[in-house]
Amino acid sequence: MTSRRSFSPRLRRATTPRWLWAPAAVALVLLAGPLVALLGAADWQQLPEILARPASRTALGLSLATSAASTVLCLLLGLPLAVLLSRLGGPALQLLRGILVVPLVLSPVVSGLALLYFWGRQGLLGGWLDAAGLGVGFTPAAVVVVQVFVALPFLVVAALSSIEAVDADLELSAANAGAGAGQVLRHITLPLAAPGIVVGTLLAFARSLGEYGATITFAGSVEGRTRTLPLQIELALNSNDPQAAVGLSLILIGFYLIVLILAGAGVNGVFRR
Repeated sequence: MTSRRSFSPRLRRATTPRWLWAPAAVALVLLAGPLVALLGAADWQQLPEILARPASRTALGLSLATSAASTVLCLLLGLPLAVLLSRLGGPALQLLRGILVVPLVLSPVVSGLALLYFWGRQGLLGGWLDAAGLGVGFTPAAVVVVQVFVALPFLVVAALSSIEAVDADLELSAANAGAGAGQVLRHITLPLAAPGIVVGTLLAFARSLGEYGATITFAGSVEGRTRTLPLQIELALNSNDPQAAVGLSLILIGFYLIVLILAGAGVNGVFRR
């Protein structure tokens, strides 16, 4: 079978209709055009001053800290879930997969409301926590809760896809050789699924870093506590300071590019055998 990497120029021309270039070019313009426009709108000389503002530094620091915390939680909770989902079958599996996908398609406002009625002071769990003096509303913990809710599915889906691609015969051979379930998972399954796990972890971090709608609905926008970088960008726009909004947006895009580079390096370099 001919692989994508072995396509010769002649074979590529023979199997690729020329009309595909027209819609593909439109798609690229729709994707890249807004980013190019944002770069063109930036006042690069003013950018250092914008980033040096205390509010900008506070929002950036809060975003990085909460995103790192939520990513660790996503990894600790999502990886076991992905392993279990890869082992289950039947109607229960379809139900669990449906629950997993829901946060990916929910409106940010709906996500925020759902979190409010679960974690809020009058919520199912939040009421108990608040009575115990452990309420999370309008605290950095609220931001982490939101980020975990929206980012956890990204990690689980990526890890699950990679785990399901592991050759079951290798796992069975290790088990028949006397390895325990934990040893099979630690020495066979997870190492072979590592590229997908790494990509899922980086996607969870990127999703956490960019979360806005559910955060402002549930956690609010309190400087130094819940006002992350996306909320600071929104505040700059509402304060008639578009250059600050553009500058902070470029910082956010820069972090996304770093995540993409790390994801590519993780899959194509470190884990290639």
